[in-house]
Order: sequence, then C-alpha cells, then structure tokens
Amino acid sequence: MTFKRIFLAVLILVLLVTGYFYAALNWSYSSGERAGWIQKLSNKGWVCKTWEGELALVSLPGSATVEKFQFSVHDEKVAAELTEVMGRRVTLHYEEKVGLPTSCFGETRHYVTKVTVANDISISPGVVVHREAPDAAAASVPATNK
Repeated sequence: MTFKRIFLAVLILVLLVTGYFYAALNWSYSSGERAGWIQKLSNKGWVCKTWEGELALVSLPGSATVEKFQFSVHDEKVAAELTEVMGRRVTLHYEEKVGLPTSCFGETRHYVTKVTVANDISISPGVVVHREAPDAAAASVPATNK
C-alpha cells in the first residue's frame, strides 16, 4: 500500500514538472523585433550548449551610446543564418521566455526565432537610406575600359 502511494506521488510530481517545462518553453511572455548589427555569436556551455549572441543597437549612426541586446538561439538553422549575416544590419524576431530555471535553456530570456537582413538604414526619424542588394549593386557598376 505504501509503495503505491509513493509511486503515485512521484508520478504526479513528474507530471507537474513536465507540464511546467512544457508551458514555460511553449508560452511567450512577450515577442518583438530588434534591429542592429550582430557583433557576437558563440556556442557556449559545458554540458548544455546554447548559442549566445549580442546585437548592437544604434539609434543614430555615429552616436556615442550603443545599447546591446543579449539573446539566445536554440535552433541550429537560425544560428547558421546569424553566422552568415554577421557584420550586416539585421532585424531579429525574438520571444521572451520567463520561468526557465537554469542556464541549460540559454543565458538570456530572449530567444531569437527568425533573422532578416535590413536593406534600409534609418539615419533619423523620417530619413532612410535605401541600400541595394549586393548582386544588384555589382550589376549596376559600369565597367571601364582603358
């Protein structure tokens, strides 16, 4: 009789913990986008390897204050996309997860789920510089003959 009670208590505890982690991993406290330049991306951890990155947010080019946005990445495909666009201005879509108890899930609460390259650079409110795609820029440069 005692064994059945202990087994039932352990089973209920395991189900509660599993339900908690399922909810914490699949529910987002908030989501949004941040634009800037990826300046750091590394695969960190002794046991639980996670991709950790840093996005430099600059409100105005040449501005002295640079805000940094720390983020984590779980998806290897997204991490590969981030590696490809290092040094270019990008927009990151992220979800903020609250309640994950250890750093095995990531060092930050912000998990990047999508990356897009930003072709427009905002200089100030209402002033935007449009950049051409690299292939279009190369095609539009006239060849010179000497």
